[in-house]
Amino acid sequence: MRFVMFYHSLVSDWNHGNAHFLRGIATELLFRGHEVEVYEPEDSWSYSNLTASCNEATGLFEKRYPWLKSRRYALGELELEAAVSGADAVIVHEWNDHELVRRLGDLRAGANSFRLFFHDTHHRSVTEPGSMAAYDLSNYDGVLAFGEVIRDLYLKRGWVERAWTWHEAADLRTFRPLEAQKQGDLVWVGNWGDGERSSELSEFLLEPVKSLGLKARVHGVRYPDEALKSLEDAGVEYAGWAPNFAVPRIFASFKCTVHVPRRPYAEALPGIPTIRVFEALACAVPLVSAPWDDSEGLFTPGKDFLVARDGAEMKRLLKELVNDAAMRQKLAEAGLAAIRARHSCSHRADELLAICDELNGGIIPI
Repeated sequence: MRFVMFYHSLVSDWNHGNAHFLRGIATELLFRGHEVEVYEPEDSWSYSNLTASCNEATGLFEKRYPWLKSRRYALGELELEAAVSGADAVIVHEWNDHELVRRLGDLRAGANSFRLFFHDTHHRSVTEPGSMAAYDLSNYDGVLAFGEVIRDLYLKRGWVERAWTWHEAADLRTFRPLEAQKQGDLVWVGNWGDGERSSELSEFLLEPVKSLGLKARVHGVRYPDEALKSLEDAGVEYAGWAPNFAVPRIFASFKCTVHVPRRPYAEALPGIPTIRVFEALACAVPLVSAPWDDSEGLFTPGKDFLVARDGAEMKRLLKELVNDAAMRQKLAEAGLAAIRARHSCSHRADELLAICDELNGGIIPI
């Protein structure tokens, strides 16, 4: 099959977690013999910030993923009809211009030669419903939503007639257990963001680290001065941006990690862990999570990872993990097994191809 994908960026993962999943899915499809073409706007916010902060970053991506390419475009100059020519499936990420989404829908209405999907991997359907409702999806074949609650919202609000749950997952070609000399107790890889989890990071990361005297490191971007001061006060090393494909080596250098979901996911979007959980477990790093409701049964909390109901419990669990190698081993093995059994990009590619097959009555070879 020929897949054409319109995303915010393939090259940049600067504050752009969807690039992780896109790289894994595109790789999986390519290695199975499908054609994949990715388009990204030439002025994407993530790419602009990445190149401004790290001049050699794009070269790092090209060196790590020589088989992945993207076409950077200016919307006013993009010949959409030529771009989707010969496509069997076109996937449009929700972080795209409303005009692009509409124009692709118009092309789909005029031709029955490809299937057209809208891919939602964010909380804006809950936090910015007006902006999401403004997307014209009337000519789309359906929505690929990264959680059941998002899928149900699209159907309930009548934004589309069909929607499927298509969770993110780990790219096992990149995210895998590695051996490395330990450099500390705990590492957290994540962006500070827009105040969506500031108090949670203090309760579930900074205060336990400071209280226990753990040797900890944080990687990420968009840390304001007050956040950097909080890290310093807690004795946490701030190491800035790291390319996502370098994270497995970083995970291997520490005894454990934590997951601190943003408030919209913890409060309004149960069942969506975000891709960081999949990646950490794929690297066999023991993980302790702040509360989130695994309503879709993706994992077995307490077995695949531990859950701390509050800061005091996070402190207790981290203390046990750091000092108990057997406990870390058992947790790492269970988390890795769960990913390999159900949550790899290979599994998600199977799901995507099955959806295409369903819509085409079984006539598309997969």
